Amino acid sequence: MEIIGRGAEAIIRKEKKNDADIVVKRRIKKSYRIDEIDEELRKLRTRKEAKVLDAINQVIPSPKLLKVDEKENLIEMEFIDGQKIRDVFEKEDYIALSKQVGMQIAKIHKKNLIHGDLTTSNFILKDDRIYFIDFGLSFHSTKVEDKAVDLHLLKQALESKHYTVWKECFEAALNSYTIESDEADAVLKRLEQVEKRGRHKEKK
Repeated sequence: MEIIGRGAEAIIRKEKKNDADIVVKRRIKKSYRIDEIDEELRKLRTRKEAKVLDAINQVIPSPKLLKVDEKENLIEMEFIDGQKIRDVFEKEDYIALSKQVGMQIAKIHKKNLIHGDLTTSNFILKDDRIYFIDFGLSFHSTKVEDKAVDLHLLKQALESKHYTVWKECFEAALNSYTIESDEADAVLKRLEQVEKRGRHKEKK
């Protein structure tokens, strides 16, 4: 058993099951919440994440959902044995990787699925395919605004972690997104508005 992630809401471990590596994500109890409310929140969030994970797995490469246990507030999923894009981005063909990311974002957006945390830490490279992981902030939405914000989060992540190449990478991702998405014009137009709001806040 190995802890591979720890967040405000959950602990993520790599474990063995039937001689295969799996990922177990367990939502942890919050002492500051009333017990009944805490239990209900963890159950609802576990159920929601499992549904989104299963839906996204039908569309793009991502971990397969293996088990949901609402009583224990845990999700078991496939372990993707690859490298985080964050660690290999500049060493690989980052333009090709960015195009693949943009295409896959467009595919989940077409199904009205929002990732909510599009950083290169949440993309795993395995056998030249990019797998999306970590759907704790994911949700269903038909809103153009939510899809634009998803792309804005990707831009911020690229600019922060890969500042020497972020502009060309984000442009490549958007070009690929535009080819794959049926509503790219509306989403990219809204993205411009989202970015203007962000700049306005920074000036205050």
